[in-house]
Amino acid sequence: MPAILFITADQLRKDALGCYGGRAVATPHLDRIAQEGTVFDRAYTASPLCLPSRSSLLTGRYPRNHGAYSNFRDKPLSVDVPNLYQALGAEGYSVGHIGKCHYAPVPYSATGPDRTLPYDSFRDYYLSLGIEHLALQDDKQVSVWFYDDYARELEAASLLKGYRDAVWDQAARAVFPFPGPAEWHPDAWVGRKAREWTDSCDEERPMFAWVSFSGPHFPFDPPEEYLSRVDESLVGEPDVDPSEWAEPGRLHYQSFHGPSRGRMEGGGFHDRDPAYWRRLRHHYLANVALIDDQVGRLIAAAEARFGDDLVVVFTCDHGEMLGNHGFWGKRRCFYEDVLNVPLLLRRPGGAGGGTRTDRLTSLVDVFPTLLGHAGAEAVPGIDGRHLDSGGHRHVFAESERFQVVTDGLLKLVHAQVDDVVHTEMYDLTSDPRETHDVAGSPRYAEAQRDLQAAALRGLVDTALP
Repeated sequence: MPAILFITADQLRKDALGCYGGRAVATPHLDRIAQEGTVFDRAYTASPLCLPSRSSLLTGRYPRNHGAYSNFRDKPLSVDVPNLYQALGAEGYSVGHIGKCHYAPVPYSATGPDRTLPYDSFRDYYLSLGIEHLALQDDKQVSVWFYDDYARELEAASLLKGYRDAVWDQAARAVFPFPGPAEWHPDAWVGRKAREWTDSCDEERPMFAWVSFSGPHFPFDPPEEYLSRVDESLVGEPDVDPSEWAEPGRLHYQSFHGPSRGRMEGGGFHDRDPAYWRRLRHHYLANVALIDDQVGRLIAAAEARFGDDLVVVFTCDHGEMLGNHGFWGKRRCFYEDVLNVPLLLRRPGGAGGGTRTDRLTSLVDVFPTLLGHAGAEAVPGIDGRHLDSGGHRHVFAESERFQVVTDGLLKLVHAQVDDVVHTEMYDLTSDPRETHDVAGSPRYAEAQRDLQAAALRGLVDTALP
């Protein structure tokens, strides 16, 4: 059985990578995975929120089917839902997770700038899902709010307070250089811990490692020296047309004009100047360079240990707006910036390498794909299918009171905020910027009915099987 490296970043735009056309920062190690494997051009996340998306990666199910559909409600992933850790452990794999888990809602209201709180119950819960080896860095902000494994080591190095102060500094607006040595950045720590485990894990058993970087998710905090890795002339400006937000009925009208009121984290374009957006994008891309370095070192360590008998999957939980349409963040976001994500698959020996495909895929497909490479039997009741099986007619992205269904050409959005229900539809072919809502248009009536029927079928299959 091959060793399996499942590598994820958090909130990563696919166009930040060279293999997807990015030019502002070099990503040679991720581009190498693309060159030696398959690039999926139409891969969609199962949710624009961290917790539901990660739970979908873990289970091969959409949020409606695994139940952990919210970052904010007490809806943790159940230990009774079959998952990657359990399934691969049952096949004899040594199962490790290094970095961010986020399978249970964070108690945000308990956090404060003057304290870091216990986190043992979260760590115990994650282990109960089937993880044998856990080195937990459960998000940049979580690591200053709570004592995960990284926070404890950061405090022992006398660096935790400085990072906590920077994260809570409202004047910085979530954009600042990491206040410590580069090797102590969360993503560098995750890379180091992953290499250590790769070098030391049980030689008698194949390895499964989910290596989960919490960058380039905000705060946008690369080490200072990584800023020079970005070509500032290619950082670009946010794609914003204020006239798009003249209609108060639009889902993200309030997000743009501010305050966002639960629609988007980084709403309110009007109170941020161009220099802020350039700085934010620059810092974001510098963090991508750091992650690429760590991926390169990790794959080198894995190849030294396992040779060509290695499966590598790289993706993220969702993307990031990065100023486009006037937002950063992703909450209740239907845009391609957030939903259409990078997905790379390198098979053992480089089989099928140097290919790319535009078939419609979803991150729920990662689960059955990894099980297939491990020789495990299929798990019943999942929504995903093996990435080599031909794709989907429709894919979905879901979270709390939010659903998107797309066939890759048209996209239908249904969202409820407070007591207001929003239905919007976009033609990705004629309107790739997603600025013109065509829901209710007679020209698109048949297509809208088809997408509504696909969404209804999925919900009926879940609620009334």
